[in-house]
Amino acid sequence: MKTSKIVGPIIFWFGMFLGAHVGAQDSSAKDPYSGDFWSRSTLTGDWGGLRSEVAAKGVTLDMTITQVGQGVVGGGKNGAWEYGGRGDLILNLDSGKLGLWSGGFFNFEMEGNWASSVNPKTGALMAVNSSQQYPLPPGDIFGVPAWNFTQYLSPYFGLTIGKFATITADSGDMNDFAHGKGDSNFMNLALNFNPVTALTTPYSTLGTGILVVPTKDANETVVSFYVMSANGNPTTSGFENLNGNAVMVAGEGRVRTDFFGLTGHQLFGTIFSNKKFTSLDQRFDRDTIENGALRAKKGSWNIYYNFDQYLYEPKKGVDRGVGIFMRLGVSDGNPNFVKFFASFGVGGKGILESRPNDKFGLGYYFINVHNPTIQGQLQTTKLLRDEYGFEAFYNFAITPWLLLTPDIQIVRGAQKDKVTIGQGPLGLLPGLNIKSIGTGTILGLRLQLVF
Repeated sequence: MKTSKIVGPIIFWFGMFLGAHVGAQDSSAKDPYSGDFWSRSTLTGDWGGLRSEVAAKGVTLDMTITQVGQGVVGGGKNGAWEYGGRGDLILNLDSGKLGLWSGGFFNFEMEGNWASSVNPKTGALMAVNSSQQYPLPPGDIFGVPAWNFTQYLSPYFGLTIGKFATITADSGDMNDFAHGKGDSNFMNLALNFNPVTALTTPYSTLGTGILVVPTKDANETVVSFYVMSANGNPTTSGFENLNGNAVMVAGEGRVRTDFFGLTGHQLFGTIFSNKKFTSLDQRFDRDTIENGALRAKKGSWNIYYNFDQYLYEPKKGVDRGVGIFMRLGVSDGNPNFVKFFASFGVGGKGILESRPNDKFGLGYYFINVHNPTIQGQLQTTKLLRDEYGFEAFYNFAITPWLLLTPDIQIVRGAQKDKVTIGQGPLGLLPGLNIKSIGTGTILGLRLQLVF
């Protein structure tokens, strides 16, 4: 696909909207759905007052479409440009506001993606367009990753059960500057969550858990414990894959801090699974080996940590300012190919008074890769190397509901070579076909519509 076919329409929209109303971004804090076409938080507005009315009664519906045009302009496996997108719908119900009973919350999410991404063309294990990984790669897939119910039995304690999307807007290795599905912050998978958890944790899976809120405010402190299926899939119910030999146990705690009088958070978590894994399972690039079997091993564990800390905050509690973030993670190293992980960077939100909805980020990540073991004669072959990458983005809020993000990434992928395993001379021994893969430079534009 030609670059002009992707970039041209996005630049046209950017120029038209930015030129028409460059300063109109800030929607009403009391009623974000209200306001004129330029200032309200969503494209479709308040639906004649209905949206605000049902929100006051505990029913909210959030809809977004994220489109990405992205190309490998140097290095990697393939320099072609790709265009793809993802639509997401989230429904939340509050039983107390509905007048039924207090403390009950229902969450439902469905999403679908289309077309393709450059993820398989970079030579990296981490997706450079993580939005296209959901609900599943490579595209043209629809799924229901979440339908779950939480009941708080007291202000300090709740129970939850159902199917969970383990990466959401406000949970799952949460970080104020580097988190999500690649639709509003960083696009690289490694800068949105800790990849040491990805081998053991399906994106969408059945489970049950306990939530503990020691201070009665989940924004201050929350501790969670979950037991989940290790065989989850967003395109199935999950019940057919329940298996006592494929279970994961996860615990995570997050606390708000006030160092230097500025907002920050500290998070610590750990996961254990008894499932039988190979080193390249779940959401990672499976083109490392074009064919040939990897040796499996039963059981995997990981420990992870992250923090975010504002260094400049014009007003406490308004979610604006500039800060730093960092993630660390360690795993068993076998079967988990991510033996050690680290990322750090700088993030900012609304640093200009006239542009309160803009975001930016600069981030770097490093993965110490443990090579998978190949069955047969090639057990000592090293297929992978350590991976590292850099990303910079600026998210222009043309309006609060129309967000345009130029993005650049430089990634030295773990795939040093593209390896095909075949028959050797006379078919007696396996043979290797190896193609070298260089450091990739990836440019992209992302356009998000909030309905």
